[in-house]
Amino acid sequence: MEGGGTQYNPRTVEEVFRDFKGRRAGMIKALTTDVEEFYQQCDPEKENLCLYGFPSEQWEVNLPAEEVPPELPEPALGINFARDGMQEKDWLSLVAVHSDAWLLSVAFYFGARFGFDKADRKRLFNMINDLPTIFEVVTGGVAKKQTKEKSLVSNHSSNKSKSNSKARESQAKHSKASQPKDEEQGLDEEDEDEHGETLCGACGENYASDEFWICCDACEKWFHGKCVKITPARAEHIKQYKCPSCSNKRARP
Repeated sequence: MEGGGTQYNPRTVEEVFRDFKGRRAGMIKALTTDVEEFYQQCDPEKENLCLYGFPSEQWEVNLPAEEVPPELPEPALGINFARDGMQEKDWLSLVAVHSDAWLLSVAFYFGARFGFDKADRKRLFNMINDLPTIFEVVTGGVAKKQTKEKSLVSNHSSNKSKSNSKARESQAKHSKASQPKDEEQGLDEEDEDEHGETLCGACGENYASDEFWICCDACEKWFHGKCVKITPARAEHIKQYKCPSCSNKRARP
């Protein structure tokens, strides 16, 4: 079934993407700005109804195509039957999910029909994937996703800063063993004063500047590298270190 404008078959990646965007815009309009009209048209007393989006950015609620097989993949059937059995927002979310699936099926139907190769299919998917889904638009998931992404970036930066700071401190402790004798003594005294009360979380021994130590990012306790079987070389590849005790806690159900 085709409508809302002149029928045509997109043949390039750009044309298929333009077709996708037009259909998507029409369906978003039905589920947002025209939602009252859309709701009224989806009468549960009627037969199987589908929501169609057209390249012209128009939408239509109609019966499915009679021809078998249809010229294009068909949208979800019977969206009207569930209307009164759910809360309106849940029903709209359901229609949105099925609309997203239909848009993808139509786009990749064109891709298969006109012989898109692997690179073309990948490019088409990436172009589509850069747009929010209809479900995200309808449910407000775009704003939630952006907030979550900012939070994740902030947490990642904080954890990375904390981890790097501890790694530098740990490396500084380790590097002192290879410094010249005349510098080593003064630095050792400074380090001993600062960390003299630091105890290894495994063996309970005091900090010593000539040994490699590592800090747990979870409990913030310090450990001899030899006590937790971590070498300086291995430590350089650990973004966030968890001591055996904290690792075991996380593993428990």
